[in-house]
This record gives sequence, structure tokens and C-alpha cells, in this order.
Amino acid sequence: MTKNAGVNEIDVSVVIPAKNERDNLPPLLDEIAEALKDYRFEAIVVDDGSTDDSLEVLRRYALEHSFLRLIHHKRSGGQSCSVRTGLLHARGIYIATIDGDGQNNPIYYREMLEAMEKGGARVGLAAGQRLGRKASLFKRYASKAANKLRGAILKDNTRDSGCGLKLLRRDVFLKLPYFDSWHRFLPALVIREGYEVVHVDVVDREREHGVSKYGIFDRALVGVLDLFGVWWLRRRRKVIPEVVMVTDSDVSPAKEDH
Repeated sequence: MTKNAGVNEIDVSVVIPAKNERDNLPPLLDEIAEALKDYRFEAIVVDDGSTDDSLEVLRRYALEHSFLRLIHHKRSGGQSCSVRTGLLHARGIYIATIDGDGQNNPIYYREMLEAMEKGGARVGLAAGQRLGRKASLFKRYASKAANKLRGAILKDNTRDSGCGLKLLRRDVFLKLPYFDSWHRFLPALVIREGYEVVHVDVVDREREHGVSKYGIFDRALVGVLDLFGVWWLRRRRKVIPEVVMVTDSDVSPAKEDH
């Protein structure tokens, strides 16, 4: 992958699920543009039924920045739904995700891209793992406990599956099953398809504007059910076949009897 990709080719598509993040999105988009200035990229903001003036703010931003593509959910579908909408519209060879609240720093995409390219076709996902997480003590404790339980059951070797910074190949994404909260289990789902996951430590930042859209308990109960659902999916994947393409040039034409 190089910055001199073909005219119709995008190197990286950045998918940003967001709801009522009007003040956080413009500076975040500026940071994304700086982080990926050496690549052909696009940023796809999926506005998940915002009730503030996010759409108008983003429309004005798009007039001056052609890399921005804006998608709007008339009715809020949640973070997983928003991520999937963006991924389905993405055109990049690699697809990156990032939260719209500005707490993720897109500068780490450079390290993720390097790790993916170094790993080659065997690596399907680069996942960020937060250091110095900026959250309440109770929320950090609950997240740590949930990640420990998830790791024990799924064995995905991922310390922090909730980090919004992720980078995966588009062809790998198209193989993954979808369900609500699916984005929190990407490492396990990618491993299920026979690919490896690389991890990049990232430093968490404080939210500068707005409030979190997600609580602890509204995710915890559903998350337990999802956890065992993903465990079941992994158990049901018995064989990952090695696929060998046989082209016409590799097959000798059959001889006719005379």
C-alpha cells in the first residue's frame, strides 16, 4: 500500500460513529487528516440520530474538506449499528474505527498500519489497547473485570476489547457475522476466521465536550449474553479451509474422443 494508489482506490477508510458530538468532531477530523496525510483516505461519520446541530456542523465541514463523507441515521440504532453502516459504505483497503468523542487519538493509526503491513496477509486486525484510561474508578474496575472474563472465555489475547481504535482489512470485515455489540468482539471474531490480531498500546484522553452516551449496567447484562454467543460461534467454526484458486490457465482442456 502506498500513497500513490490508483485513482479509484482508497487506502484507509476511517469510520466514526457519533451521536450529539458537534463540538468534538471537527477537531477530531482535523487530527485524522494530519495522521493519514501520507495515505489516500476518507472519513465516514455516521450520525446516529443526533438531536443537536451535528449534521449542520458536519455539512459545513464537508464543504471545505472533500475527504469527509456523512451518513445519517434518522433513528438511533446504537454504536454497533453505526459502525456497521460505515463499514458497509467504506471503500478503503483498510478500515479504521474511532469513537466520535475525541478520547481516541488517531495518530496511532500510523503504528497500526505499519503493524498490519509487517504482518502481511495472516494479520486481519490491529487493535488499540488503552493505557491510563480516563474514566471513573468504578467504570475502570467494571471494564477490567469484563475484559478478564471475556479473555478467559474467548481466549482472544486482548486486554482491552472496548477501545474504539481498530484497523482491519475490508476483505476480513466482509467475512464477519453481525449482531448488536459485535464491534466489542472484533478480536475474537477475526481469530475465528483464521487470522491473527496485533495489538498497539494507545493513551486515552479526556473528553472535552459533551457526556458519555453509554453507562455501565446497560452494557454489562447484554454483554454477558453476547459473550456466550460469541463463544458459541467460535465453537461452531470447526474447519477453516485452505483455499487454492484454480484458474482456467491452470487446467488442461479435456481431450475429445474421436
